[in-house]
Amino acid sequence: MSSLANSSIYNIFFRRNYAMLGSVFAGAFAFEMFFNGRMDKIWDNHNRGRQWKDIRHKYVEAAEEDDE
Repeated sequence: MSSLANSSIYNIFFRRNYAMLGSVFAGAFAFEMFFNGRMDKIWDNHNRGRQWKDIRHKYVEAAEEDDE
């Protein structure tokens, strides 16, 4: 069964150059999306309260009150 699965995977994804190239690009794109999403979450958790998106409301409201 294992050799059947291996031969099917080979025939579908790696036998022809364009299929292999497409598989590599699709895999790299999927990995990049997953990796960037996880790293953004780690960065946001580590820097919670110190980023502009976390403190913006303090300064935007203060600037609007000063204008009035």
